[in-house]
Amino acid sequence: MTEQHDGSELCFPQLNTSCRKPMSSWSDAVIMRSLLFSVCVVTVALNLLVIISISHFRQLHKPTNLLLLSLSVSDFLVGLVSFPGVILRKTSCWFLGDLMCSLYKYVTTMTLCSSVGNMVLISVDRYMTICDPLHYPTRVTVGRVQLWNLLCWLCSNLYSSLFVKDDSFQKYLSCYGRCVYHIDYTLGMVDIFVSFIVPVTVIIVLYVRVFVVAVSQARTMRSQIKTVKLQHSVTLTSRKSELKAARTLGVLISVYLICFCPYYCVSLTGVNMLKTPYGTFVICLYCFNSCLNPVIYALFYPWFRRAIKLIVTLQILQPGSCETNIL
Repeated sequence: MTEQHDGSELCFPQLNTSCRKPMSSWSDAVIMRSLLFSVCVVTVALNLLVIISISHFRQLHKPTNLLLLSLSVSDFLVGLVSFPGVILRKTSCWFLGDLMCSLYKYVTTMTLCSSVGNMVLISVDRYMTICDPLHYPTRVTVGRVQLWNLLCWLCSNLYSSLFVKDDSFQKYLSCYGRCVYHIDYTLGMVDIFVSFIVPVTVIIVLYVRVFVVAVSQARTMRSQIKTVKLQHSVTLTSRKSELKAARTLGVLISVYLICFCPYYCVSLTGVNMLKTPYGTFVICLYCFNSCLNPVIYALFYPWFRRAIKLIVTLQILQPGSCETNIL
């Protein structure tokens, strides 16, 4: 006996091949939309503040900050594109058509890939700062970091094109009104290896090395601080600042891994994310990292808090505000 559905539960009641709405409960849909929309707004607003801060103030045009700027652009796009797409796909039918579905998947894949690349670059930057401080100023320059960022985004664009160049997802659907990801097994395994296993291994190895060297340097500084002469105090202050920056970015990396790993751990099991009861939570956690990054900046970077004050009070509109001492 064929199961009959109420027309109100269908995306396109006039079609026999219409998909059912993702959420039949109006209250569940409203709660999820409200929660995800709030996170979306906060993600976009905070990352926009980071982008404006680093772009506007000349004192912040340093290699490490340029890497953070690239990461913030990725997080901004996640909040602007990925979160609204999740809201629409999880709480409503997809009414935007096949082209917009392909574009949504392309931008989402690109931004998440660039986030992975930026995290690896940040780890390399911290490794060279702490473990090879003498060569850091000559090897890591603003020009080279800009080139790294450009290559990161270029590779992310090329990689994401693999997932949409043959985007025939509709043939896997028996109904209309959905925008789904369909990745064949081989491409899925390649993605797990390229986007998860390799970068996470690199990040962990580099930060273990950074942690060991940072602890050793901190002990050396504490033993010398009582006997150091005045002329060396500037050097000690500089090293303290670098160690603090390493700890801050270590927190950033740790939070990233906490939000990042569950998604791929479930993917490694071969279970379809969309069919698991906690699939939505894992996907949202994956994207929620983009909201947490600027919160970490606000907690650990005084310059970001000063920049927010200048931006909110519109003092950046004054002539010469880009030269403001913000550090």
